[in-house]
Amino acid sequence: MAQYDHSDDSVIVIVGSGAGGGTLANSLCRHGLKVVLLEAGSRYSPATFRNDEWFAFNQLAWLDKRTASGSWRVARDFPNLPAWICKTVGGTTVHWAGASLRLEDYEFKTKTHYSGVGGANLLDWPLTLQELQPYYSMAEDRMGVTRTNDIPGLPGNNNFKVMYNGATRVGYQTVHTGRMAINPQPRSGRAGCMQLGFCFQGCKSGAKWSTLYTEIPQAEATGRLDLRPQSMALQVRHDRNGKATGVLYVEQSGQQIFQKARIVCLAGNSIETPRLLLNSASSMFPHGLANSSGQVGRNYMRHTTGSVYAIFKQPVHMYRGTVMAGIILDEARLDPGRGFVGGFEMETISLGLPFMASFLNPGAWGRDYTRQLEQYSNMAGMWIVGEDMPQESNRVTLNHAVKDQWGLPVANVHYDDHPNDIAMRNYAYKRGAAVYEAAGAVKTIEVPPYPSTHNLGTCRMSAKPGDGVCNKWGQTHDVRNLFISDGSQFTTSGGENPTLTIVTLALRQADRIASECAKRNL
Repeated sequence: MAQYDHSDDSVIVIVGSGAGGGTLANSLCRHGLKVVLLEAGSRYSPATFRNDEWFAFNQLAWLDKRTASGSWRVARDFPNLPAWICKTVGGTTVHWAGASLRLEDYEFKTKTHYSGVGGANLLDWPLTLQELQPYYSMAEDRMGVTRTNDIPGLPGNNNFKVMYNGATRVGYQTVHTGRMAINPQPRSGRAGCMQLGFCFQGCKSGAKWSTLYTEIPQAEATGRLDLRPQSMALQVRHDRNGKATGVLYVEQSGQQIFQKARIVCLAGNSIETPRLLLNSASSMFPHGLANSSGQVGRNYMRHTTGSVYAIFKQPVHMYRGTVMAGIILDEARLDPGRGFVGGFEMETISLGLPFMASFLNPGAWGRDYTRQLEQYSNMAGMWIVGEDMPQESNRVTLNHAVKDQWGLPVANVHYDDHPNDIAMRNYAYKRGAAVYEAAGAVKTIEVPPYPSTHNLGTCRMSAKPGDGVCNKWGQTHDVRNLFISDGSQFTTSGGENPTLTIVTLALRQADRIASECAKRNL
């Protein structure tokens, strides 16, 4: 592994090692560029993962202080945990379920295709699905996505079989075990899935794609990556001309270090990335770095979510096998006739009993609640994930009344459901219940949204500088050598799980940066 001097201003500094940052680091190293990768968390390995929900949560989750506000129920139930993301090398790719879906063509042009959606800050993406197609294909091959590149689908567990039974009975046509970045058989140095059922706790077999044991080791093998775990970015600094000069970060010991840089790329998730920009305010950028538009932190999206669980007379054992290898795609379409714009998927999900007790109905108590938990072995479950509307008032801001361990204001995440989100969720609840009732459920349960890993939009792409934070390459409008490299750059959320698109954008961004560096434009 390379070790670069702190004064080396020829390196590219990337903040965050997840889907965007880890992929970008590997791609840039392969292009022959020098990379310093800063990660706030520790480096673990599959050997250190434990199939124990609460242990894994405390090992991997981002538990630094945050606050939440708004009418969403998460602000009441989990005020210090507005998102369930990871603080570890590999980021949330250690925790994610593996669902890898391309955005639909119409989802890149929501302002064009959606109408009459009051209160939504809709904007067309400054790029198209056609532009992303070759990079989507590259990402699917690199990640090993099932049902692409001659990779078969994963086998269906009981949770899927129950869903499939009900879905086909109510008339759904596109139901299968999904496009998953999980090996059904050994591939590319990764083992095949062992169906352990602890996908959220870190994949012990390495069958699930994660930058932890794919992109980052590959980048290290080039001899060009300097990975620095337990290095929390505090500020991005710039010179008198507004050019980024590097990143101030703090090591575990508490020592603050300034790493000079040729280019800075931010991939700290859609909460920490805007927080870092806002904490990097200066006399030249009084409202936050790269924030002349005022859009940094705004348009926070987390997908319209919720879950439907069903109780059956006989055991289902939904927790046996892959957590999310099952999907109904029929509702992922543009059809305002349903009472809302945008589409959604229904995906199998299972939580272990400890998490089920926490998320089934937060704060609930009494005999009815415990009776539901007693039926855990007879439960099947699905997660609803759909497009939510960007709103300027849904935003990440600095909470100056609450400071982190380094003395900086923490992120406050404010979110109110848009009426379109509520209409979609209520419709999806009914469709999910219909699926399970058709399969013979004796009871269905609507479960409210819980802290989500799908955090998007707070530094969105835009064709015009006044409408967003970065251009179609993720390059910020205000600072030429500063890039957004994670889900923050999503102009709108689409209805699909976002990781595949984040990886796709990172691959494309790496080619752009390498090309511009070769031309000495950066």
